[in-house]
Amino acid sequence: MSDRVNRQWRLKTRPVGMVKESDFEYVEEPAESPGEGQVLVRNFMVAFEPAMRGWIEDVESYVPPVGIGEVMRASTVGVVVESKAEELAVGDIVTGTLGWQEYPLVDTRAPSIFGGAQKLPPGATAEQALSVFGLTGLTAYFGYLDVGQPKEGDVVLVSGAAGATGSIAAQIARIKGASKVVGIAGGPEKCKWLTETLGLDAAIDYKSEDVSSRIAETCPDGVDLFFDNVGGAILEAGLDNMAQKGRIVLCGGISAYNEETQPPGPRNYMQLVIRRCRMEGFIVIDYMNRIGEAMVDLGTWVAEGKLVAETDVQHGMENVPKTFLRLFEGKNRGKQLCQIGDAP
Repeated sequence: MSDRVNRQWRLKTRPVGMVKESDFEYVEEPAESPGEGQVLVRNFMVAFEPAMRGWIEDVESYVPPVGIGEVMRASTVGVVVESKAEELAVGDIVTGTLGWQEYPLVDTRAPSIFGGAQKLPPGATAEQALSVFGLTGLTAYFGYLDVGQPKEGDVVLVSGAAGATGSIAAQIARIKGASKVVGIAGGPEKCKWLTETLGLDAAIDYKSEDVSSRIAETCPDGVDLFFDNVGGAILEAGLDNMAQKGRIVLCGGISAYNEETQPPGPRNYMQLVIRRCRMEGFIVIDYMNRIGEAMVDLGTWVAEGKLVAETDVQHGMENVPKTFLRLFEGKNRGKQLCQIGDAP
């Protein structure tokens, strides 16, 4: 055993309705020493995504649920502090799904999405590795380009546009030649950021405006591609305003993630028939064998200043659960992160 203390947040109870800080339990235990093929990592940055709410439900999904008493699953960036693996040396900065803990023990032979780790892309910061070059950027990239199948001149609508994935998807739409990009977000500050910083053509404030009417006003000929992160009433508003042969990409449904009883599906789904639209969901882990091509494009766009990766960084290991809740309180702009230790 190491003399280091591994501070952790573990799942204590499965949430009922809105997730709460009390659903997690703080634990301290000695950090383990690495064996052959393993490294000990000191995490210093933790990332949060709405999908994590689904990971703590006791239901079958694309990944096993986090078990009661287990360290909460999350993407992190850390530094290798002990190594018994040829692939990684002490001092290497790595990223992986290493959880809400300070000193994870990592098997370098495991795939990174299930507990392994890999070095950060050359020149990337921890913030970029967990946002534009992490699952967030990859989700936006493959969801928009592969599932959405954009065409030059598309009118594009993005919900949750001030969030981590939505903000990148909206910018990719602009980069790839959309004739108009409209974002839906909550509050005037976020809407102003979408138009003035990200360069969207219009922003709709779902907190103070009639979303369906505003979509019709900003997209009078209909929406060709709708990248939806929200579901519920926002999805219904989008369906009512689709163009003929439109495409809807189902990336997330944060509006219902904390509901005790799941609401019925979109009441107006027959719009898909009337307007001959296609609606398709996806999971980014299906594209892991194509990470290289995404990194080339994303890296180029960031370097050229075409893509802005906004991050919201909170601080302190004690604030990790509270930071997770920010996603469902609409407090974050861009990728939600928490720095739990000093960067090397």
